[in-house]
Amino acid sequence: MHDQLYQLISENVKLSDSDRALCTQYFEPVLYPKNRIIEEEEKIPQYLYFVVSGFVRLFHYNDKGDEITTHINCPPGFITSYSNFTSQSKSDENLECITECELLRITKPDLDLLMQQSPVFKDFSFLIFQQSLSYNEQRAKELATLTAEKRYLKLMAQNPEILHNVPMQYIASFLGMNPKSLSRIRKQIVK
Repeated sequence: MHDQLYQLISENVKLSDSDRALCTQYFEPVLYPKNRIIEEEEKIPQYLYFVVSGFVRLFHYNDKGDEITTHINCPPGFITSYSNFTSQSKSDENLECITECELLRITKPDLDLLMQQSPVFKDFSFLIFQQSLSYNEQRAKELATLTAEKRYLKLMAQNPEILHNVPMQYIASFLGMNPKSLSRIRKQIVK
């Protein structure tokens, strides 16, 4: 189960046998069923997750009680409420397995130990947090500047597997629109 993690890390930094052993020691494999909330709002995120298989989303409730999906992750990739995980503060988001998921997870204390024991993981962790910041800035910019149709077309081009595995109401929320608007856009594209 750790092979995808080793591969992702190796694409960015050189991974030694001792680094692999540390990775196996600290990243715990877990399997969750579909629709399971694995981190709850109003609690401190306990884990950073690496998605081996399946689809995971971050969401919160707006003032009307509607679910707002802020992130959808497909394998391979990391997901958590990053700023809350890093600062060990209460999150305002929920982390939910949309499908059955195979995940690797690591606690904040273990991640800190891993980074102390391995400069490779320290460099890699820094890179992952940079990528997360960059992604969030780009996403905010796209929500503000791209039309709903362009956001959907971009998702189709970059992550088509999301369209086949994630319910449309989550995709619509993630793209900043209601399900009826998404349905209308999909019908226009098919024509």
